Amino acid sequence: MHKLISFVISESARLKKGEELEQKPFQSAPQYYSRSIPKQFALGEEKTKVQDLDVKFLIRSYEPDSIMVEATVEIDDAFSDKAFKLRESLIDACQKISQKRGGSLELSEEYSIALVAGYDGDPEKFLTKKEAIAAFLKSEKAPLDEREIEYTLSTQIKYGENDLVIVDWDGAFVFDTTGEIDDIVDLFQVANLQLLRYRVLDSELDDRMRKVLKFANTTDTRMVMRKELAKAFREIIRTRSQAIADFETLYRDIKLIGDWYSARLYDLVSKKFKLDEWRKGIQSKLESLEDVYNIVAENFSISRHQLMEIIQIILFFVLQAGWFALLILE
Repeated sequence: MHKLISFVISESARLKKGEELEQKPFQSAPQYYSRSIPKQFALGEEKTKVQDLDVKFLIRSYEPDSIMVEATVEIDDAFSDKAFKLRESLIDACQKISQKRGGSLELSEEYSIALVAGYDGDPEKFLTKKEAIAAFLKSEKAPLDEREIEYTLSTQIKYGENDLVIVDWDGAFVFDTTGEIDDIVDLFQVANLQLLRYRVLDSELDDRMRKVLKFANTTDTRMVMRKELAKAFREIIRTRSQAIADFETLYRDIKLIGDWYSARLYDLVSKKFKLDEWRKGIQSKLESLEDVYNIVAENFSISRHQLMEIIQIILFFVLQAGWFALLILE
């Protein structure tokens, strides 16, 4: 049995919560596993034709504002060109449904999983099809260099004697004799969700930085500018506080997965997605935002001081002119 599972997770401005779905942990997972994985909520389903196939799309959400559209299709051969093309069509269909429900195309993550099940023996025997596997994992139609193929297939993990998971940026190949991989799919979805949240947070910080940088070199201390600055600072403080809270919650919850197969698999996916680099980059931007805040605040403080000096000089000359006028009148 071969299956193709494709999904898209997007940032969405309008979401209904939906009904909470039950988590399905690994058999070896600790009791707190379900509490450490972000909860999914059912938003419904849609059916449509994709390459003459009747496909059901499941629509889910993650709090507070992420929508996920997922499709699963049984196929004849996961290593074929037909499967490669179907994967592209499924992703396109998922994107259309997501956007119809308010999902963002720019702030979205796409991923596909090829499942091979019902076989006997060691799954390494399928590595004779390594060119097709690597092409699927990288969403790359052009022939790949032999070294690139070997590098791509090196990111893998085994739990049992007859299973194997190969991971890459755009997709994964899962070899499992039973075909029961809901828990594995959940972990790939959570990893993509975390990557999306880091991207959203990174984008918000860039936006706030651009807004406040225009005040860094200004000497305009008019009331209008000061009100704009105060508004920008309030937005920065709110964004920074929320960012730190969301950031720490994400990092803490994922760490609670534990030292089991699920944690090892998630760690492998995290390294491939470079989540640690994203986390460090966001931390750096949070620190930079604080530095800019201090610089602008100091700049406006100096500007106000300079303004008061100018006002004092003007008042001095006005006073002198008044005394001069009185002398003339006398």
